[in-house]
Amino acid sequence: MRQRHRVSATAGGGQISQDLTDLPEEKLEELCLFLSEKRVFLLCLAVRVLNSLLVQTYFNPDEHWQALEVAHHIAFGYGHLTWEWKKGIRSYLHPMIFAVLYKVLALLGLDKPWFMMRAPRLLQSTFSAVGDLYLYKLSRLLFGNCVARWALFSELTNWFMFFCITRTLSNSLETVLTVMGLYYWPCLRVSSKSDASSTRIWGLVVAAFACVIRPTSAIIWMYVGLLELSLAHDRMRFIFSEVLPVGVLVLGLATLLDRLVYGSWVLVPLNFFMFNFLSSGGDYYGTHKWHWYFTQGFTVMLFTFLPFSLAGVIMSRNWRLSGLIAWVLVLYSVLGHKEFRFVLPVLPIALMFSGYSLAAISTRYSSNGKTAEALKCHTKYPSRMRWAICFLLATNIPMALYMSLVHQRGSEDVMNFLSREAAKDRVKSVLFLMPCHATPYYSTLHHDLPMRFLDCSPSEERGVPDESDRFMMDPVGFTEELANDWLLPSHIVLFESEERALREFLLMHSFKEVKRFFHAHFKVDRDLQTSVVVYALTA
Repeated sequence: MRQRHRVSATAGGGQISQDLTDLPEEKLEELCLFLSEKRVFLLCLAVRVLNSLLVQTYFNPDEHWQALEVAHHIAFGYGHLTWEWKKGIRSYLHPMIFAVLYKVLALLGLDKPWFMMRAPRLLQSTFSAVGDLYLYKLSRLLFGNCVARWALFSELTNWFMFFCITRTLSNSLETVLTVMGLYYWPCLRVSSKSDASSTRIWGLVVAAFACVIRPTSAIIWMYVGLLELSLAHDRMRFIFSEVLPVGVLVLGLATLLDRLVYGSWVLVPLNFFMFNFLSSGGDYYGTHKWHWYFTQGFTVMLFTFLPFSLAGVIMSRNWRLSGLIAWVLVLYSVLGHKEFRFVLPVLPIALMFSGYSLAAISTRYSSNGKTAEALKCHTKYPSRMRWAICFLLATNIPMALYMSLVHQRGSEDVMNFLSREAAKDRVKSVLFLMPCHATPYYSTLHHDLPMRFLDCSPSEERGVPDESDRFMMDPVGFTEELANDWLLPSHIVLFESEERALREFLLMHSFKEVKRFFHAHFKVDRDLQTSVVVYALTA
């Protein structure tokens, strides 16, 4: 059936009209969807760009030390490579993205402090906007337009997504790839279309790249792959014509890249698995009780969206996706070392269920996925809906802004200060007397100056304290021992909690305080570190 549509626009005082009589109704529907998705992407991009500019705090060392620091080393020839890169348990694929960005900035003469600090997160904000768009598309595919809108609302207003998704962690890109990949897998759709299996190959490609960037992503794709295998009618084709060729191709390309940069053949996924799973190497950085993700980690990430997400899981009865969340939380709970960012890839899925329950409040959404009013959202929401929106915004926005602008910002501020001072030739060398990896490093300083931090590489002997531990146990004794054979640095950086103990020692060695940056109002995993202090050599 063909319909006659007329599109008109006014420009320069004249009216331009075009008949669309040659387009079938299905094509027009696709065009409308494309235009809608374009608007959604532009909205997401604008939000995430602003998001990235508002993120000015320090969260996890890997954002800098496993991504930007490595990229800086590739692009400019200097930058610290941590022990993980010497043991070959990291792939260079993720840092290479930012290395290319650094090269472009250098060619354009834009490798200045502001751009070196902001450009990587701005690039990640673009990736994050793509992830937001695909969550919208996945939600619409499964539940319709109304749920898609509320899922996007949940995604864009959740405090932890705002706080984390534009950071240059490999987990952030893994999250984007996870949402993209899930959209293409037929096993997760309510009803398979005749051409659904053709999209599966794209899901496999995305999943393979996610596993290269973050090998633990295999936990997610193992679930999805087994589910697809149990439901597919073409199992042999799925395994031998799709999984194996795609896996070999992507792994081969990643291995070639690592061979080029490492200088020798390194099988990163195998090394990663042996260190983190067979030897429990990750436990060196701390362990949590088995229930931590359920009682603290994932609960805190969802925050006030938690009841809405639980309601959405029950109401939607989509046990495949809710099962994926449970699968990830349970398997990660088996590992001793736990972090918020490890389960970030399933947070958007939980927020999609939150969107389902919000849509239910606004439209009396039924359990079979249809509304009582032709799948359209109300333009005027009932009072309980307005209360729900106000509650979510009032709890998440202040949390997002506080964590992104205030909490633990001293680590970033001090490196921005040192970068500006180095550009004026006022910094000759820097010593960091603080827990290891407590600040960014050369990727922010962007000057090839001697710098030293306290090492915390895992020891082959259990129970042997590293430099960072020894300093925290006895700041004065460790520093006096260090001073016996040091070349006096021009600047020393330390937290206020250790500065109190070392102030007399520093003054005796001709150092004076030149700058103090606020850091935090409350402690995280150590003593309260209220500020970061910079001392400079006066003699």
